[in-house]
Amino acid sequence: MSIINNLKLKFAQKYYSERIKRRAASYSGRVYTGSKSFVTHKTHLGANVYFNGMSMYGDGKIMIGANFHSGMNCQIITSFHNYEGNALPYDDTFIDRDVIIGDNVWLGNNVIILGGAKIGEGAIIQAGSVVVKDIPPLAVAGGHPAIPFKYRDKEHYESLKEQKKFH
Repeated sequence: MSIINNLKLKFAQKYYSERIKRRAASYSGRVYTGSKSFVTHKTHLGANVYFNGMSMYGDGKIMIGANFHSGMNCQIITSFHNYEGNALPYDDTFIDRDVIIGDNVWLGNNVIILGGAKIGEGAIIQAGSVVVKDIPPLAVAGGHPAIPFKYRDKEHYESLKEQKKFH
């Protein structure tokens, strides 16, 4: 990577991190961005949050726990068109639903999370998945819609957590 490109990358990382801190409702510590990322004014961030290309849309509350990591091109969408309103295919009102993401969650590239979903502590969401309902703690989930297909080793997870070995 050339010196110019490296400087541009470092500037973008700092710019988007500071922009997120200004826009978010709250944050508890370090916010890192690997690339262009956006949050809403109703986003609450835990400590040590890492976005690598995250976009958030809507008026639902978004709660993200500590040590969160996302891959590239992820989205959280909390507002939906009202298709049961007074017009077709939908009217001009929106339905807002919150998203809650626990501590130590990792999203692969191109994950979409829809409002109303909760992702439990320590869960991993496979690249390209769409989360439309709750994912339990320590689950490794994927697909459309995302469903758990295995679980992390709880003893190993708790040991790393107790030793405070966070990336």
